[in-house]
Amino acid sequence: MRWRGGRRSGNVEDRRGLGMGRGLAAGGGIGTLVIALLVMLLGGDPGAVLQDGGTSGPLAGPGAGPAGSGAETGFDDEARAFVETVLGYTEDTWHPIFQQMGRTYVEPTLVLFSGATRTQCGMGQAAMGPFYCPLDQKVYIDLSFYADLQRMAGARSDFDFAQAYVIAHEVGHHVQNLLGISDEVHAARQRLSEGEGNALSVRLELQADCFAGVWGHHTQQRWAVLESGDVEEALRAASAIGDDRLQRQSQGYVVPESFTHGTSAQRVEWFRRGFESGDARQCDTFAARSL
Repeated sequence: MRWRGGRRSGNVEDRRGLGMGRGLAAGGGIGTLVIALLVMLLGGDPGAVLQDGGTSGPLAGPGAGPAGSGAETGFDDEARAFVETVLGYTEDTWHPIFQQMGRTYVEPTLVLFSGATRTQCGMGQAAMGPFYCPLDQKVYIDLSFYADLQRMAGARSDFDFAQAYVIAHEVGHHVQNLLGISDEVHAARQRLSEGEGNALSVRLELQADCFAGVWGHHTQQRWAVLESGDVEEALRAASAIGDDRLQRQSQGYVVPESFTHGTSAQRVEWFRRGFESGDARQCDTFAARSL
């Protein structure tokens, strides 16, 4: 992905090194971390996850230090530049789409943190992977997630488009929040059984996948940033975290009524639909008879 030189968003808040160092979630081991990283790769409904998995205090570990620029803290400036550039691409994608709908796009803030950080949705931890908090309209990510993901996946060094896809998916949840879709789903889930509520969550997640595809389409059309193999990277990432694949790997069988994010095939299909059309109207997973 040819991202260097792109416009960098000013909506990145860097909390790395503010005293909450790297560590595992309370009660978690390396197995828990691996599963959590994969399950949360493209985010979901962080409210319940954060409240269930939150801790009452900071996590101890290496990486603490003074806040500031990469040069001051020892953090990788290029990693921050990448995040700022990808976030800038999402802003430049969604502003005109919202204008066409007669709406105003409110840009989210992306928070970089180390280990754990407080959010209005509860305590966020690195073991959860990237997530979006609708209460403060912020995307949260510990950049060590990318290194862990790349190592586990055995990915090539230029795993950047799949990393960008993760951010675009979380911004997709922000779009849903601005359009009132998230609130409607949350209200509906209160009236439904657990299985029916999970089915709605699947549609919400697949729509965010589709919105990520819309972002990819417009970013490529305007800036021609994609290189050979980039789209395949994103499709492999989507396939890797399908509920069916994760359940089969973790427990040896699948329970469809417990799905909350969609199958591997569904996640690939909806990202592809958004990417090929570039039309957010094609992302209405709630009206789709078949996913």
